[in-house]
Amino acid sequence: MKRASQFLVMLLTCLLVTAVASAERLVLVSASYQKDLLAICSADGKVLWTYKTAGPKKGHAGHHDVQLLSDGNILFHDSWTGLKEITLDKKIVWAYDSATMNGNAGKRVDVHAFSRLPNGNTVIVESGVGRIIEVDPQGKLVHQFPLKKGGTQSTRLMRITPRGTYLVCSEQPGVVTEYNRDGKMIWDYLIKTRVYGAIRLKNGNTLIASGSGNSIREVNSEKETVWEIQGKVPGTEIELKWTTCLQELENGHIVIGNCHAGPENPQIIELDADRNVVWQFDEFDLVGNGLACWQILDDSQSSLIRKQLKAQKP
Repeated sequence: MKRASQFLVMLLTCLLVTAVASAERLVLVSASYQKDLLAICSADGKVLWTYKTAGPKKGHAGHHDVQLLSDGNILFHDSWTGLKEITLDKKIVWAYDSATMNGNAGKRVDVHAFSRLPNGNTVIVESGVGRIIEVDPQGKLVHQFPLKKGGTQSTRLMRITPRGTYLVCSEQPGVVTEYNRDGKMIWDYLIKTRVYGAIRLKNGNTLIASGSGNSIREVNSEKETVWEIQGKVPGTEIELKWTTCLQELENGHIVIGNCHAGPENPQIIELDADRNVVWQFDEFDLVGNGLACWQILDDSQSSLIRKQLKAQKP
């Protein structure tokens, strides 16, 4: 009886800790398709901060990537070629335009993916011209290499792995390609859909959001499928539609972007190790049907943002 009581106390404590962690969680979202905003929300959808971005007119694109930086600034884009860095008091402090810089003038170029590095440089994936570049804070080109598979078509997300390699998703021909820093292809996976996102998991496998395939799939280095969810999430009424961004949390949970899924489905879904849905972000009125990119902030990031937002209040 004593052991049962101890187990119950431990279970309740675990549930309480999980609930507190979820309550503290912040979510950075970047929505397009007539919503056109950046927002920081609590886990239950309460909006703490918003910024109106450029709308759907010539030269302006859907939002396909976003990143919270270490100082609390946000790196985002709201055009096919331009990146911007904004502070929480809504000042643009850095900008880069791939349409005109570092040899691209007069060429077709689209930007869907980017990443600010710890050294302050920024990695940018340029479709059309088909290359990955790294620029310093002044916009000077410091590194580049050409994309091979699908690089001149629609490249979607790129994520840098813990080893420093680049996982690049190309809608045509529907392939995830891994490059080393010299631009050599060291691994690829042909999924044959308009693939959107891929990340390297802590276990060394690769998790793929198939985009138009309405699925997520974990594959190992030998390209064998470890598990897959396609269409409806088991045990729920949630339908996966255009799967986009992916994130692995510190506790090993997987978070999935579910874009173009309509008001009947959540836009972000968290799965535990058993693939049970343990949290969802369902704020259709805020983000509409075009939430492709987002970032779940960890405890330190959430604490930083709350502190900065509190300091702004009169």
